[in-house]
Amino acid sequence: MSKTVAVVDYGMGNLRSVSQAVKAAAAGSGYEVVITQSPDVIKAAERIVLPGQGAMRDCMGELKASGLMESLLEAAKSKPLFGVCVGMQMLLDHSAEGDSRDAQNSGTPALGLIAGEVVKFDLNEQTQADGSRFKVPQMGWNSVMQKAHAGRVHPVWAGVPSQSYFYFVHSFYAKPSDAKYIAGETNYGTVFASAIAKDNIFATQFHPEKSAEQGLALYRNFLNWKP
Repeated sequence: MSKTVAVVDYGMGNLRSVSQAVKAAAAGSGYEVVITQSPDVIKAAERIVLPGQGAMRDCMGELKASGLMESLLEAAKSKPLFGVCVGMQMLLDHSAEGDSRDAQNSGTPALGLIAGEVVKFDLNEQTQADGSRFKVPQMGWNSVMQKAHAGRVHPVWAGVPSQSYFYFVHSFYAKPSDAKYIAGETNYGTVFASAIAKDNIFATQFHPEKSAEQGLALYRNFLNWKP
């Protein structure tokens, strides 16, 4: 029987692109990649991918409404889990992103799997080297510097050079409460955590599925990772 990678479908992710990239990375590995709305499939899967796209409040609302939150939280206790973009931001405690129509907006509670906050870029009138202003959202390619802890970088980086370029689209970014959770950093007017990790969880602000060979390498490493 093949092993399963469950791509969580709660209605708010770039599901086709993510699943196609994970399938390409899984070729010949014995893994079956499935997009699923079933708690039972998530519970039975060997590995989990949590994509996310759009506004944090919408993503969290849809995840709760989907009936998948309990099975996702249970799986996150022990199964290798890869969060992508807003799927990474959802892993933290809280996001400053909320409903702009709400004058009393206090942001959005998240899953609380990694301690920290999600905040918006505040670049004011900062300019880039060519004199142009930093635009929000950050949209395009940027490099990621891998962060070593206890003398080693995270195994999901295996074979991927530090300062490799990946594709970003985001206005908010993660601020983990402890630097030990930062697996990679990127500079966009400010240095921010572009990859985070804790125990069996690894997540990226950038989109591996839109990042050519280096992105596929991350998904391959995730499939081989034994946390």
